[in-house]
Order: sequence, then C-alpha cells, then structure tokens
Amino acid sequence: MTAHWSPLAVVYLLLSIGGLIGTWWFNGLAIIGMRDFIGDLVTSGPAVSSITVDLLVAAVAGSIFIIVEARRLGMRFGWLYVVASALTAFAFTFPLFLAMRQRRLNMREAARRARFAARAAAAAERHRAGGSPDASDGPPPSVA
Repeated sequence: MTAHWSPLAVVYLLLSIGGLIGTWWFNGLAIIGMRDFIGDLVTSGPAVSSITVDLLVAAVAGSIFIIVEARRLGMRFGWLYVVASALTAFAFTFPLFLAMRQRRLNMREAARRARFAARAAAAAERHRAGGSPDASDGPPPSVA
C-alpha cells in the first residue's frame, strides 16, 4: 500500500466514495423530480421519519466525535468535515474522516516504531562499544 494507507483506511475511503455517489444520486433524482426534500424526510410515514431521526442522531454524535478526535490526534481542520457534511453528505464525510484518522494513526505508529528502532540501535551500539545499554543507566543505587 502507499505510505500509511492501510487496508482499513482504504475500506473507509471506498465507503466514503460510495456514500457520496449514493446520496448525490438520490439528491439528483429529488431535484429533477422537484420534490420537497425536507418534507419527504419527515412526512413520508413513520418508517422514513424513524430512519431520519436515527441518522440525524448518529450524524450529531459522529460530528462531535470528529471534532474531539481530530483535536486529540492533532488533525487540523477537523471542523471542516462537519461543515462539508452539510454541503455533501455525512455518508461521505464521516468515512472520509475515518480514513484520514486511520492514516494519522498509522503515521503515529510508524513514527513510534522508528523511535523505538533508533533507541534500540543506539543501545546496541553503546553495548558494542563497552558502555551500558542505556546512557541513562548509571551505577545501581546502593542499598542501605
């Protein structure tokens, strides 16, 4: 895979693309048919209203997660996913965020492994040179 694109990140990206195409296909049909989009969401029967409320609550919870998680991981412009969901579809922006989040987690893990490998190599070099395996190791504390 390309740098930091794990299979999971690719799955999220494909879901994002599917969400964009699927929602905009039906948005286009509603526009062409000159439908009352919002009215259809809330007045097309209890089943449609139930799905509408279900997805709305999930979108609000997902939006909060996006903002909090983006801040926690140091991802800039997390709020943009939330704003973009109003202009495109949450079915597009949420999996897109998850893909970018997974890439960030993969990058952090790669950096952590690189730091660990560098420390291990430095410790091995010090050990070969006759020093202690860790430079911070001094003589053991005396037991009184």
